[in-house]
Amino acid sequence: MTDLNQTDGGPLAAIHPRVHELVQRGIEGLKSGIYPGKVFNDPEVYDVERKRIFGKAWIYLGHVTEIPNNGDYVLRNIAEDALVLVRGSDGIIRGFLNACTHRGAQLCRAEKGNSKTFRCPYHGWTFANTGKLMGIPCEKEAYGDAVDKTKWGMLEIPKLDIFQGLIFGSLDPNAMSLDDFLGNMKWYLEIMTNRTAGGLEVVGPPQRWIVEGDWKQPADNFIGDSYHTQTAHQSIVEIGLLPPDPLFAMYGELIEMGNGHGAGMTGAPPGIELPPFFGLPNEIVEQAKTRLTAAQMTVAMKTNFFHATVFPNFSFLNIMPAKDDVSRPVSMITFRLWQPAGYGKIEIWSWHLREKDLPEAYKEESHKAYLRTFGISGTFEQDDAEIWQSVHHSMKGQLAEKLNFNFQMGHTTLEPLKDWPGPGRAYASGYNEYPQRGWHSRWLQYMNGTI
Repeated sequence: MTDLNQTDGGPLAAIHPRVHELVQRGIEGLKSGIYPGKVFNDPEVYDVERKRIFGKAWIYLGHVTEIPNNGDYVLRNIAEDALVLVRGSDGIIRGFLNACTHRGAQLCRAEKGNSKTFRCPYHGWTFANTGKLMGIPCEKEAYGDAVDKTKWGMLEIPKLDIFQGLIFGSLDPNAMSLDDFLGNMKWYLEIMTNRTAGGLEVVGPPQRWIVEGDWKQPADNFIGDSYHTQTAHQSIVEIGLLPPDPLFAMYGELIEMGNGHGAGMTGAPPGIELPPFFGLPNEIVEQAKTRLTAAQMTVAMKTNFFHATVFPNFSFLNIMPAKDDVSRPVSMITFRLWQPAGYGKIEIWSWHLREKDLPEAYKEESHKAYLRTFGISGTFEQDDAEIWQSVHHSMKGQLAEKLNFNFQMGHTTLEPLKDWPGPGRAYASGYNEYPQRGWHSRWLQYMNGTI
């Protein structure tokens, strides 16, 4: 149990009574699938989230292939904390606040690069890429012996850990281990990250853009909202970039994994032939057979569409889109980060990843499919972003405080599958909201201070 006095001054009811009321409405309502819509548009809710969600949970920061060499760095964020993620000269990956410890000036201005040192543009204090303060201009003349440089290094984030090449950080020194935090999700992540000896690689820098809205909306969407495909993405079905059956996303399983994580895994719709294992080349599938467990292979072989959210704001897709209506579908992986950029704004970070061991021609087709579907101007991206913005606008006013959202899908009609080979609770329909209810339950626990 975390001491709330160390987080934001005390119990939620005492310092944010209106947010406390919303949280209590959510806790009670979610038992029957009812949820206050106002949590998706409220500046005070966002202020509490910055401390209780992003100040405590493990947040995805990047992939090891983005900083493969000693001295490589990229700029990242945890909510409004600007960070430098760097592989030091000693080969160790660390995360630091992107601020000089002298007067707080931003140390790194370039989004990525390679450097042995970081020099402050204000007064010239210089730091090693391991965070150590190395030099102070005119140190003897200005300070004499007053400055102990061992105490004035860059401010390091309290926790950083790596799972299968995925780098996570937490601002909470008392946070549970990343292994415990990921829990059952590790089994499903490995289906994507542990297929080949070469592993995954990031293709270029992430695409980034700002959408007006609340970061929770896309996290909720990616964890299990297969239901929206037949309406929001109907135009994509019509132009041939998705299976012709608009209900194709219903024919799969949704998995609620605990700790707020969840996923959907869908195979070919009835009557439609699709290749197994995401349509990957046979040489990749053969490698996977030697690396994944039999249970993981059972799930992967029948899957063509895999979407998930790792609580709170890291989502991914491994799906089989085509770049156009005449090309064959190919496997494509995208990582998404729903980064709060202040109240009412989401900065979407989008990476394309692929197996290093793929044939070059396949890699090119996969990248084109990514750009045309889930890149910044992709067809899916435009559909979704427009809806998320509309939700944000509709929840602005006073009357909206009374509106509850319906999260009852599958609540009384589905039971967990008894023969599902993986961990977590799986349900035999893409049309249910168990993963969403699990995500929001976890959000409520963090907000209420029980985690």
